[in-house]
Amino acid sequence: MSSLLERAGIDQAVLLMILLLLVALLLIAVVNQSLAMNRLNAKYKAFMKGKDAQSLEKVFSKKMLEIDRLVETNENHAALFRDVQVMMEKTLNKYSIVKYDAFEDVGGKLSFVLALLDRDNTGFILNAIHSRENCFLYIKEIVKGESYIVLSDEEVEALNGAVNFGVVMDEEM
Repeated sequence: MSSLLERAGIDQAVLLMILLLLVALLLIAVVNQSLAMNRLNAKYKAFMKGKDAQSLEKVFSKKMLEIDRLVETNENHAALFRDVQVMMEKTLNKYSIVKYDAFEDVGGKLSFVLALLDRDNTGFILNAIHSRENCFLYIKEIVKGESYIVLSDEEVEALNGAVNFGVVMDEEM
């Protein structure tokens, strides 16, 4: 080896110094990496320890159970919502009332027509006619916005009001 170094013109003492310097640099790098690894290991242990000294595995397990319960609750709410929608289609949710004087000698608009319809405009009209001696109550069936019995002007007005329930008229805008 020394003959090889002599031919290359390299002094053995210089080579030894270079190698010692290289070993010192590598030793410093190993110590630095060891310290960095210790810091990372401490952070990892703190992370895995979790909140309030619980392990993350327990925290994740609890969260997954919570998610499962939320999914089940959401499915139940969706089913209930569908049931409510079906019920709403059958309810009488459109209405109109018209008050009027049925007779000239009776004032105060004590007579009235009440129209109650579902979303398909099917329902009934209730007409209460008030006189001095009696109050008469008549009901007429409405199918898809039409009656098979002749309607009075007040009943037609109440029916139109119920059919257009919730519709904003151009005149009102």
